Amino acid sequence: MLEPAYQVDVVIVGAGIAGLSAAHRLTSAGVTTAVLEAAPYAGGRMSTEKVDGFRLDRIGQLLSTSYPELRLTPGLDALAVRRFAPGVLLHRDGRAQRALPPAGGGGARGALHVVRALAGAPRGAAGTPGRTAAPVGGAVDQARLGAALGRIAATPVERILARPEMPAGQALAQRGVPARTIDGFLRPLLAALLCDPELSTSSRCADLALRAFASGRLCVPEGGAEMLPELLARGLPPGTVRTGVRVTSVSTTRVSTAEHGEIHCRAVLLATDARAAAELLPGLRVPDFHPVTVVHHTTDDPAAAFSAGTSLLLDADRGGPVAHTAVLSNVDPSRAPAGRVLISSTVLGPPPEGVDTAVRIHLSRLYGTSTRRWETLAVHHTPEAVPAMRPPHDLRRPVRLLAGLYVCGDHRDTSTVQGALHSAHRAASAILADLGAAGSMHTADPTPTLPRAA
Repeated sequence: MLEPAYQVDVVIVGAGIAGLSAAHRLTSAGVTTAVLEAAPYAGGRMSTEKVDGFRLDRIGQLLSTSYPELRLTPGLDALAVRRFAPGVLLHRDGRAQRALPPAGGGGARGALHVVRALAGAPRGAAGTPGRTAAPVGGAVDQARLGAALGRIAATPVERILARPEMPAGQALAQRGVPARTIDGFLRPLLAALLCDPELSTSSRCADLALRAFASGRLCVPEGGAEMLPELLARGLPPGTVRTGVRVTSVSTTRVSTAEHGEIHCRAVLLATDARAAAELLPGLRVPDFHPVTVVHHTTDDPAAAFSAGTSLLLDADRGGPVAHTAVLSNVDPSRAPAGRVLISSTVLGPPPEGVDTAVRIHLSRLYGTSTRRWETLAVHHTPEAVPAMRPPHDLRRPVRLLAGLYVCGDHRDTSTVQGALHSAHRAASAILADLGAAGSMHTADPTPTLPRAA
């Protein structure tokens, strides 16, 4: 019988961060691996466009320094992140207030559950005559919220996952959180973290998002979102990642491609987005998605450069299309050429007609400065940017479909960078356990030769 033309232990379909991080774990264990990507570049949704010296993220998901997988994933030890100022800046009723994370941990009860303590604050408390109420209420509300976030930071993840599940907004209301705290702080914060301003996300996922916020600092990769997959790809053996290779079918022992024939293997890992995975394996669940639009502007106006500093600015009023915005060149100077300012703003849900004009009007109020002379660098709209996590949501959706066939990605875990990396960790562990080998099963074979990309 003829030997297969191409042979490798594991074929990974998809070169996003899930597929690349799984490849690192497999190759580190001595398992020969091929990563096939249909696009002309690796990275998937974590891509960065270069325009006149600017680095513009297409989706711009926020990271947290508390994400465990950023520390545990092989290949990411050299990842440099740029941190936002502690907490967030909330804009409401024409003024801004900083909401800080807790300085230290508390007890072992958790976020959405323990913040019911906020209900004890006087609901009719009025602000100073002639001034509007602060976005997160008065001093008592803020102290209780800080204590609650401190307790969630110390809560084990498995305890959070064991709690009753319902939509986050319903959970907050049932737990007695004052409406002013939900609308003034938790809704805009969770919208920024989960891309879900309606709080329809599973309360367990919202708990985890608040836990990450309370445990660390919000941050972005230095140089753009693409730096994370670029680091992963760079650390793999030469020839492991092949772009421009479109997979048409998969089984437990082979992968067929459109232009490059078949690759025989011992196992296949689908690491694509949910829709692409379901096209290759009909029957896989395809979730709903949250659309995201990111609008990038630049200006040489120093007022914009210093008005928000390095803060993430949230709109607690929902007074326009922008959910959150930042002077990103202040946070990460490498994203803009010298002497220029980069303002990146995120619109959640379907964008309005004339989105750039609507965003400019809104940003003028948020930053307190004219935006007429701002230059629009790019408008990136991604209809299926972030998988929705409505209840019931399985945060540990199986990654092993059967021996030899596996799937990973943020749609199998949480819709975050942490979730994508963690699902890849689980999938790689399952593959290694099923292969039952500490090293390559082709030790007597020559180095695997992959199809040449077009």
